[in-house]
Amino acid sequence: MTTAKASAQDALAILEADHRAIEQLLDAFERAPKDDLERKTTLVQRTCELLTIHAMVEEELLYPGARGVLKDDEKDGVDEAYVEHFLVKTLIDKFTELKAGDEGFDATYKVLSENVKHHVEEEESTLFPELRSAGIDLMALGAKIAARKEALQNKITEVATAH
Repeated sequence: MTTAKASAQDALAILEADHRAIEQLLDAFERAPKDDLERKTTLVQRTCELLTIHAMVEEELLYPGARGVLKDDEKDGVDEAYVEHFLVKTLIDKFTELKAGDEGFDATYKVLSENVKHHVEEEESTLFPELRSAGIDLMALGAKIAARKEALQNKITEVATAH
């Protein structure tokens, strides 16, 4: 997706597209043969990369914006989202120690998958509709999210190709 195209989308559409891409990776891992360690390694790396970028843009841009426009009784969802992100980032960090085929590798991914699916369901069923109703400028926020995602992806690419 090019920046020009992404900047023409609202923030929630961009984040929902991320959710779908991450769900595809989670499903692909579930379908991967148990002994296909190369495939599992690739799926975990890509999942962790997408989740890391997604969490960063939500924490840097979406959640602070949400706190600014939501009513006090609606802000609990934002607080919960931060905690869910913490748990997901903790599981992602486990993959710096675990390799495909290691004891606990598949179980860690399964728990990561369950947490992510729960988080996506809560965001899309509660937080996102509340934000749409709150009158936040989703197009302006979308442009910021698209630009930040591109910068983070470029940084990952630079690090990966520098070695």
